[in-house]
Amino acid sequence: MPKNLYILTGSLRKNSYSSTIAKELANMLTEFRVHFADWSDLPIYNQDLDDNPPQEWTAFRNELKTAEAFLFVTPEYNRGIPGGLKNAIDIGSRPMVDSIWNGKPCGIVSVSPGKTGGYGANHQLRSVCTVLNMPTLQQPEAYLSIAGQIDDTGKLTDNNTRNYLKKFAADFADFVNKF
Repeated sequence: MPKNLYILTGSLRKNSYSSTIAKELANMLTEFRVHFADWSDLPIYNQDLDDNPPQEWTAFRNELKTAEAFLFVTPEYNRGIPGGLKNAIDIGSRPMVDSIWNGKPCGIVSVSPGKTGGYGANHQLRSVCTVLNMPTLQQPEAYLSIAGQIDDTGKLTDNNTRNYLKKFAADFADFVNKF
């Protein structure tokens, strides 16, 4: 039976680079039941609300509890991960004894039009995943500098990047299937 894979993109923008790459990867990860996690309506995490969490937190946690693996595809904002994605991660990590992330394998892809391909966001997210006890695919690392590689319709146009994503997807699938 295929495993449930949830993809979290770090951008809410309709035709974001990370959404384009996430969709490409979803099409390549055919051995999984792929779902896209929607964190767009989550109220900001506030520990004071832990005893009576907002319905949006509970729905998000309940949905993602069914995940057997996660894939993060994120842009880089000011050398880090977007605040909304971090908020979703924080909400999923509470209560700490029931974290939805605990022990679940994950992969990280960072996407940027800049030359570093979101290196800062990628490593910040790796650090967060370590604290959350998420085994993380170490190789291949995926820092995608995709300037000029996505057309006006939101489609990836570069075959070299597509081929790299195929390798990443295959290695990620092998990694997840070891769990």
